[in-house]
Amino acid sequence: MSLSMYAASVPVFQKMLGALAAVLEKAEAHAQQHRIEPAALLQARLYPDMFPLLRQVQVASDFAKGAGARLAGQEAPHYEDNEQGFAELQQRITKTLGYLATLAPADFDAAAERAITHGAGERARHFARGDDYLTGFVLPNFFFHVTTAYAILRHNGVPLGKRDFLGL
Repeated sequence: MSLSMYAASVPVFQKMLGALAAVLEKAEAHAQQHRIEPAALLQARLYPDMFPLLRQVQVASDFAKGAGARLAGQEAPHYEDNEQGFAELQQRITKTLGYLATLAPADFDAAAERAITHGAGERARHFARGDDYLTGFVLPNFFFHVTTAYAILRHNGVPLGKRDFLGL
């Protein structure tokens, strides 16, 4: 039996977003315990030309909800990207998980063969097949942003380990 497009996407997004939410909880507790201004962590970056933690979480959420919607042949929900604190990022993750929970395996029946466009205008990317979109674009980008969020926090002293990243 082959792996379905649903199984290769939605449960992966759900697990990793859950792990990201737990990592953010630890970061907020660490900031409180060590009297670190939350904004210092939320605006931290690994390098000046990279997105800060706050934006890494927003983009990871965007890849999960956007890919889920596109693969299911639906319109993706739009989020304003106006989160400013840990609580708002948690709400965004909860909202994204709520949306993903509305997607059913049957919604993905034609996903592997469906042509997909990601983005608009001159930045739009076109994929002839949904399986190429998922495996060659979405999953690498999603994991990049989740990993970078983890790395920013770890670099800033939040006591995290591999089990935290994996959601174990």
